[in-house]
Amino acid sequence: MTAESVSAAPPPGPVADKRLGSTAARGALVTMGGQGCKILLQFGGIIVLARLLSPGDYGLLAMVMAIVGVGEVLRDFGLSSAAVQARQLTAQQRSNLFWINSLIGLLLAGVVYACAPLIAAFYREPLLQPIAQALALTFLFNGLATQYRAQLNREMRFGRLAGVEVIGQAVGLSIGVVLALRGYGYWALVAQQVGQIGLTLLLLVAATGWRPGLPRRNADMQGLLRFGWNLMNTQLITYFSRNVDALIIGHRFGAEVLGLYNRAYQLLMLPLNQINAPATTIALPVLSRLNQDEARYSRFLLHGQSVLLHLIVAAFAFGCAQAEPLIVLVLGQQWAPAVPVFQILAFAGVFQTAAYASYWVFVSKGLTGSHFRFTLSSRLVLIALVVTGSFWGVHGVATAFACGMALSWMWGLLWLRGSGAPVKGMFGNGLRVIVGYGLCGAASALASWHWGEGLPMRLAIGVAAMLLAFLLINAAWPAFRRNVFAILQSRALLRSA
Repeated sequence: MTAESVSAAPPPGPVADKRLGSTAARGALVTMGGQGCKILLQFGGIIVLARLLSPGDYGLLAMVMAIVGVGEVLRDFGLSSAAVQARQLTAQQRSNLFWINSLIGLLLAGVVYACAPLIAAFYREPLLQPIAQALALTFLFNGLATQYRAQLNREMRFGRLAGVEVIGQAVGLSIGVVLALRGYGYWALVAQQVGQIGLTLLLLVAATGWRPGLPRRNADMQGLLRFGWNLMNTQLITYFSRNVDALIIGHRFGAEVLGLYNRAYQLLMLPLNQINAPATTIALPVLSRLNQDEARYSRFLLHGQSVLLHLIVAAFAFGCAQAEPLIVLVLGQQWAPAVPVFQILAFAGVFQTAAYASYWVFVSKGLTGSHFRFTLSSRLVLIALVVTGSFWGVHGVATAFACGMALSWMWGLLWLRGSGAPVKGMFGNGLRVIVGYGLCGAASALASWHWGEGLPMRLAIGVAAMLLAFLLINAAWPAFRRNVFAILQSRALLRSA
């Protein structure tokens, strides 16, 4: 890449508007197709590895990740989002960003390797030292990969990005399964992480065809670094608040209990991450370019929020209603204690999904300073709730986390008043979907308990009751029905965004 200036923003005018909408529509289809493959891979991996490994194996990895995972936030430094959000990005700015992320990744790899004995001492578990030292390598790989991934995102080459991520995940899972079959236990999970990230780096380099130049001081980096700094501070607080539960459970209750909690949490995050992440990948570049057109910005934002809510809240409602047959039949009887934890965390996932549109507003409008202040206030409340809930054991932690997510969603909407975002529409979207699928989930749970005998029969009846309730709610609730029909017409709406 030799051009001095790089910009993903199309020229103004009706042709550019049409091009942006068409790109978003194609990107949505390609990205969601890729995410469908990733969901199948992850779900298949969860099933296979859960039957080959113990809750304690997962607990050991979760103990390390709860601490060293904060390094991923530091490593990114908010610069991937800064590169995507910027309207103009020169070749030299991009090269400088690459070297900054790579240097941070290298430094963090060294810090984690050196601090591995401290991590083991914190949990009073010697096995964690070599695990942490092996995982330190992922910081270097991810640091090198950051701007390659951001480039594909910024240029809306969603097909290549989806392909890279699917192949990397498939190879990582294959490594994990092979080692688990050979009896390597928790090392299978470690190798899966390192192998997936290492291969993804190589594929990103090949997919972009970009080579960074040498770092130079003459590029204007102040705006990018300020954006990244504010976003990183926000992400640090968010990360800690989302992992304080794992820290407390691992420290107080041990690897076995944390392993059960971690699997419940990962089952929750599977649909959340695999749909939220690509939705954000598509939404942020488009919303950032619609900032000056309030009507189109609001229309695209509300439609994107509706799609996200219907897909994920429906999955959580059904998962909560049928948690026991799903977890026991899929993962095995040894994971049955995770059922009530998963059901509680499903409520947290619902409100976390509803809050994602607020995050899009903060980032696409460049309100990272305001986002930091909001996150600081809301997440401190969440942390206090989780610490208090820990006195009632793992179920108390999960309940406190769910309550904190609900408060954070409502507080975020209040915070955005005056930002130009359609706050009332965002609240209406969230409430409508939560109530609608809440009723569907309740019908599924009641029907399966009343008429089902045995887990397979309960699951079959639960599916039928969920679908019947969904059809009845569509027939009786016009606003809900309009939302569903709009989602079915997403491609046309995206073209007119």
